[in-house]
Amino acid sequence: MDDMLKRLGETPPPTALSQIDDAIIKALSVEQRERAANSRILSAAALVALGLGFAGGSVSSSPAQAAPSLSPFATTALAPSDLLDPR
Repeated sequence: MDDMLKRLGETPPPTALSQIDDAIIKALSVEQRERAANSRILSAAALVALGLGFAGGSVSSSPAQAAPSLSPFATTALAPSDLLDPR
């Protein structure tokens, strides 16, 4: 094992190793540009959604009203206590 490591240490490094820095820096800059573009796209989508929501809310002519509750635990006129004790 020691002999193998010694021979490995004596061999010259591959020539492609000197070019790896440029490739890594280029890949990082491409990723940074893509991240910035994605951020701009998401910001634009959020503004469009906000504008559509505001426009949709402004178009409504009648005020909003709550729908009757469909919960089985909601108090209704058909509750057994109301049916047995009419007031």
